[in-house]
Parts: sequence; structure tokens; C-alpha cells
Amino acid sequence: MSGGNFHGEYPAKVLDYLAIAVHELASMSERRIERLCNPTLSELPAFLTKNGGLNNGFMLAHCTAAALVSENKVLCHPASVDSLSTSAATEDHVSMGGFAARKALKVVENVERVLSIELLAACQAIEFLRPLRTTLPLEEVHRLVRSVVAPWDKDRFMAPDIDAATELIVRNQVWQVARPHIDDYFQRETADHKFACDSPTSSAVLIDHQKVAKRRRVTSEHTDE
Repeated sequence: MSGGNFHGEYPAKVLDYLAIAVHELASMSERRIERLCNPTLSELPAFLTKNGGLNNGFMLAHCTAAALVSENKVLCHPASVDSLSTSAATEDHVSMGGFAARKALKVVENVERVLSIELLAACQAIEFLRPLRTTLPLEEVHRLVRSVVAPWDKDRFMAPDIDAATELIVRNQVWQVARPHIDDYFQRETADHKFACDSPTSSAVLIDHQKVAKRRRVTSEHTDE
């Protein structure tokens, strides 16, 4: 007689929530792509191309991002809310955890694609603002992207470029070039709080920063492994 020890309701629920949470990254990213491509909002050339009309620029890339975000909205419907009786009504309530896992993985893959499109669009936008420079970590990210994807001066097949940018994200290379600058900033911010002990809440802020710094070190060590 089954004791229900196999039941996957808990991981199924977690995976459903994971899909919803991760999806939000793409949802926000797509809105930033819109702001980059929309000349009314960005004050840059429409769709980030010099010769609009002759070239589509990032118009279709934005459509791709929007389509992936819309696909994720469907995939974010919880799998764990469903259960159907089978085996002549002898089957237990099922968690649908397997589908929840497959669905969450697909959402993550779609999010990676949307983020890569935003990364490419942001780097293309920077080209129109030269010779101005952005922050040092963003310049490092821009240099990394340009090592695998050239700027767009006219339309070309974008799938290989999106694939290349996605690989940078998946392989953690974007984080690796930005991480030293972010760690340096975080350490300086933490040091600043050490001298802000003139209020009842400042000591609590310091403790929180120390805890966060410790968690970041542990997470970074596991990531590097």
C-alpha cells in the first residue's frame, strides 16, 4: 500500500514559482528593449539603425523578445494545480512535477534569449553615443560583446549574434567581467557604513552588509567551482 512517499507536490510548487519569478526578468528586459528601440523614448535612431526604412535594425529582434515573453506567460501557468485520476481510479493525486520541471527549464531558456537581445540592443545603443563613455563595468561588458558580435551598420541575419550573446550569458562571462567592479563598489559601500554609527539603525545596516558580503563570497566560490 502506497505511503505517498514519492509525492512531488513540494518541488512541483517550487518549480512553478521559479518559472514565474524568472519570467519577470524577461518581462522587464523586453520593456527596456522597447525603450531602446523607440526613438521617442531613447532619442536614438529608430530601432537602433542608421538607415531606417532600408534597414529594420532591432525591430524584429524586439518582436522575438516580445514573442518569447508572451510564450512564457502561458508556460507560467502552474502545472501543480492539475491532477487527473487514472488506472481505474486507483492512482493517487499526482503533482505534475515532471512537467513543472520541463516547463521551468523552457522558461529559463526563453529568458536567456530575451536578455541576450537586450544585451545586444544596449551595446548597439552605446555605438550611437560615442565618443561618450559609460561606466567602467559596462564598458567591459561592451568590449566582451564586441569580441563576438560586431556592431550593426546594416541588416544581417541576427540568429548567430543572438546565439553568441546567449552563450556569454549562459557561460557566466558577462558576470565575470563585471564582477570585479561590482565587488569593489560593494566593498567601498560596506566600508562607508562602518563610519555611519551615529544612528540607532546604522549598526543594523552594518551587520546586514557583512552578512550579505559573506553570502556573496560563498556564492561566488560555488559559482567558480
